[in-house]
Amino acid sequence: MKHYNSNLFRFTFSLVLAFFSACLAIAQVPQVPSELRFADLTIKINEQARREIQSDVDALYRNPTYFRVKAERVNLYLPIVERELRNAGVPTDFKYLVIQESSLVADAVSTSNAVGFWQFKQGTAEEVFLRVDGQIDERKNIVASSQGAARYLKKNNAPFDNWMCALVAYQMGLGGAKSYFGSIYNGKKTVEVDRNFHWYFKKFLAHKIAFEAPTVMLASNNGILEEVAVQGPTSLKALAPRLGVTEAHLKEYNKWTAKGNIPDDRPYSVLYIRENTPQPRQTVTQTQSTENTIPTVTTAQVKKTDYPKITGNPQQATQPNQIKVNDIDGVKAALTTTQDNFTDQIGVKEAKFRRINDLDKEENVEAGQYYYTKPKKTKADAETHTVLPGETLWSISQMYGIKLSSLKSKNRINNERELKAGMILNLRDFLPRGTAIPTVPATEYRKIIANTGNNTVPSTPETAKPNSSINNTPVIPSNQESVRMISHIVVAGENLFRISQKYNVTVEEIKKWNNLPDNNIKVGQKLIINKP
Repeated sequence: MKHYNSNLFRFTFSLVLAFFSACLAIAQVPQVPSELRFADLTIKINEQARREIQSDVDALYRNPTYFRVKAERVNLYLPIVERELRNAGVPTDFKYLVIQESSLVADAVSTSNAVGFWQFKQGTAEEVFLRVDGQIDERKNIVASSQGAARYLKKNNAPFDNWMCALVAYQMGLGGAKSYFGSIYNGKKTVEVDRNFHWYFKKFLAHKIAFEAPTVMLASNNGILEEVAVQGPTSLKALAPRLGVTEAHLKEYNKWTAKGNIPDDRPYSVLYIRENTPQPRQTVTQTQSTENTIPTVTTAQVKKTDYPKITGNPQQATQPNQIKVNDIDGVKAALTTTQDNFTDQIGVKEAKFRRINDLDKEENVEAGQYYYTKPKKTKADAETHTVLPGETLWSISQMYGIKLSSLKSKNRINNERELKAGMILNLRDFLPRGTAIPTVPATEYRKIIANTGNNTVPSTPETAKPNSSINNTPVIPSNQESVRMISHIVVAGENLFRISQKYNVTVEEIKKWNNLPDNNIKVGQKLIINKP
């Protein structure tokens, strides 16, 4: 009888535990709102469509084990996806599309023979300049395929000027989307979704709602995904010892190279997992490691400079004709606003302002950022600059008042993806042809990071390119005497949950301090942390 009662107790306890686990899981499932933002669009969802999308969200959360595994891949890969979308000028909301397409499985293959992270067929992959042959399949490379997806999405958006149409065109082709939509949504900034709306977009909304929720941040990885630009000919086997991982590890995260060989036609992004500690990335060639090309540099040579240099009347810096920034006429933005509003206030033509400051048309003017009202120079007063985590080519060009094109040409660097923390960039002289950009030795770099408070930066000018979609004007508490403001620059692999643990604060506090509408943050974004 005792044995029977014991079994009955265990069975009852299991049922109760399962019930409460199910209730907890249901409580964590995000609910579909009647209105949300996607890219630069306002999406209004009627009740029938809302219930349909909610059903898809519920389905994504139904299996906790499967959801946790997918969430871990999301935390691992999405910082890279987001970076490539941003660099291409594509709204970062499209990062949820790669989850919808492949669940972030590198070698996923569909019934229609679409392959890889973004599910490209071979013809479309070649159209967006991805290499697909017996040696290399860049559809399975998260960096290259995300660049290809960004090109494809921009091409799709061109005739519509509507990112919703561009997204549907990703599934049915540009011709199909033109036939389906006509011109009804061209240039529209509000989209109303009902039960008859295209299924692919509703499925996308379900993924966006499901994976931008705080629940996703509960997934934890043992490390972050690191990227190394490798110029062959070489192999994963030869590369593994230099990166401190096994050949099997490299093969697991680099399925784009069929036999583990890396050709010499151009650099390829090799990925691996490293522990979540700050260290400079590397560029590796087959003939020599970066250790042989790094000059001897002391910490004193590469300390954070006092640029930009502000002269004139700093108390009136937000008014035109009051200050010079690096001896160039400039102005400080008091509020986050559009370029149109800002240029009206300071009396400069918008196109000229954008050209002088190397801005894209859609980018906002960010509060606290210094902008130039006269052209920047072709060389800076400083000789060199050592790249810190979160900095971009744009932020460095603004810091020293050097034209972005000049900065790129002096260092023979073409895009943000080539910029690595620890690089020593030339600001006056051209890098000799055939010479790699020097990098600070790891021991010295760690001292620099320690001197700057790990990933913190001074609270004066922004070090990251303005974010065009989110107003990040910090909320400063009234009792400033009792708190210490820390500026944290988001690096690859971080999310709000990890940052909150780092500073022993809550996610909600970080969102409040930075006026964040949701849990989305971007690599290079500046966050204010108020520490007691």
